[in-house]
Amino acid sequence: MNKIDVSKRTLGVTFNPQGLAEILVWAPKAEQVEICLNNGNTIIPLRKGEFGYWHETTDQVEPGDTYKFRIDEDQEYPDPASLSQPESVHGPSQAVDVDKFKWTDDQWKNLPLEEYVMYELHTGTFSPDGTFAGLEQKLDYLKELGVNAIEIMPVAQFPGDRNWGYDGVFPYAAQNTYGGPKGLQHLVDVCHQNGFAVVLDVVYNHMGPEGNYLGVYGHYFTDKYNTPWGPALNFDDAWCDGVRRYITENLLMWFRDFHIDAVRMDAVHAIKDFSPNHILREMKQHVYQLMEETGRNHYMIVELDLNDTRFINPLEQQGYGMDAQWIDEFHHALRVTITGEQTGYYSDFSGISHLAKAYQDAYVFDGQFSEHRMKTFGVKAENNPGKQFVVFTQNHDHVGNRMMGERLGALVSFEMQKLAAGAVLLSPYLPMLWMGEEYAEPNPFQYFVSHTDPDLAEAVRKGRKAEFAAFHAEGEAPDPMAETTFNNSKLQWDLVQQEPHQTLFRYYQTLLRLRRELPALKNLDRKAVQAEANESQKTLILQRGQGSHQVIALMNFSQQPQKVTLPIGAKNLQLVLDSASPEWKGPQAAEPSVAGGAEVTLQPESLVVYQA
Repeated sequence: MNKIDVSKRTLGVTFNPQGLAEILVWAPKAEQVEICLNNGNTIIPLRKGEFGYWHETTDQVEPGDTYKFRIDEDQEYPDPASLSQPESVHGPSQAVDVDKFKWTDDQWKNLPLEEYVMYELHTGTFSPDGTFAGLEQKLDYLKELGVNAIEIMPVAQFPGDRNWGYDGVFPYAAQNTYGGPKGLQHLVDVCHQNGFAVVLDVVYNHMGPEGNYLGVYGHYFTDKYNTPWGPALNFDDAWCDGVRRYITENLLMWFRDFHIDAVRMDAVHAIKDFSPNHILREMKQHVYQLMEETGRNHYMIVELDLNDTRFINPLEQQGYGMDAQWIDEFHHALRVTITGEQTGYYSDFSGISHLAKAYQDAYVFDGQFSEHRMKTFGVKAENNPGKQFVVFTQNHDHVGNRMMGERLGALVSFEMQKLAAGAVLLSPYLPMLWMGEEYAEPNPFQYFVSHTDPDLAEAVRKGRKAEFAAFHAEGEAPDPMAETTFNNSKLQWDLVQQEPHQTLFRYYQTLLRLRRELPALKNLDRKAVQAEANESQKTLILQRGQGSHQVIALMNFSQQPQKVTLPIGAKNLQLVLDSASPEWKGPQAAEPSVAGGAEVTLQPESLVVYQA
């Protein structure tokens, strides 16, 4: 394992307790490296050290100074470990002393992972002004809703001011148009004051194309592997130690210097590493060291489509130690159940029987043959608790990667939206909402970028059109470069107080309150879960809890009323939620109290929840 000082950032420009600037840059390809300050007014040569690192300590750099590195008396480039890019990706880096921020969150303790209720959002489209400060203005709203963890899509510096965030090229720099590093620190501090954990989406499987100067400095990429987004980062080829340190220090910086509580790591199945100690495992080992030193808890949540428990098993079981994973298969089974859509990766899913399996087994494919992949796929996740799986009705991918970016609310009825929300929020897993779903935001979330390279911009346009060429009957794919595409994706906050949006918001509030208050829902014990599907009726009975603490949820995904018989062992069941009640703009309420073995009539596309 690489030796890394977990107590401080060492790469880039940092400031020691004496106020001197310590400069360290990994540039093994260079024969000479200089730092050029404030438009080249001051030039300081760096000294060559071991393993391709160049360094110097000086009193000539102060916080706020701008700089670039000059390589081999040739061109000047921004710092790969820059914390601030005030003039975007091609401009100079700016020296920042992150330790100067006055934190007020000393009393904050990260929430237990099993209590996380996440709310995924995109900073640029979430609030009217699209900044960290704008996000702060909405915290009272999120508190009223009942979520407690805010998951922010990537903020690493990208070209221009409009991007999903997955084209970042400076993983250490918080996007300048969002508020930069100080704006992010302030946001996290305010979130902690208001009881919110902060989850940051980070991308360690690739770098964006524009402003990507890493290859000038060192062997950041390898041609041993390919990714869907370009060259793979070099985690196991020659010179990989410098890359592993670069990425690990970045993760530690977010946790230590920005007080981020958890990260969501993008598509870790695209991280290629055959080292004896996988990079994810090595990062976790360093995070444990940091937690020992600071006394704070941090979580690593991964997006993973491999159904491989090795990623989420603990280090002592030779796993990679990831705390949780997004589980797309729950989403896919639910989506097929409610829409019948079976194209692409949905083709493997039968609908409601697979949804019942997802409730009980987490992975739908845990050793069966997958027609979509044309191979046997997955392993069983028998010993992994419910808190290790994140579920959702939709997220940025499943909305934004549709040609028109339609949200679920544009595809299904109001009644089905309520049922889908209940299916997720009553699950024995960690729930995540996608911004605006709680009030049925009608605006789409479309794919947008603001590349400043004309050739790249045109290539992205053509690529998007080509991707959806078969869907020409549905219209033209929106232009990713157009500002209107970005503006069309913004939330419409005036709708929250209007109907039926306000009713759906109150319904989400109620579901989240039940999840907090009812022991059977709060406890994510997967052994206390039973799910039984009736394919002909399209109904599902979900039982959570044991003994005196039981919740029974009856779900009707069909468009006709269905009669469902309650489990015989259940006694004195009291109605706690009925999505078909007139209170929620539904057609008809169910019986307020029933006994086990009783027959209950479920309205079309409805959810009824009883408590023992």
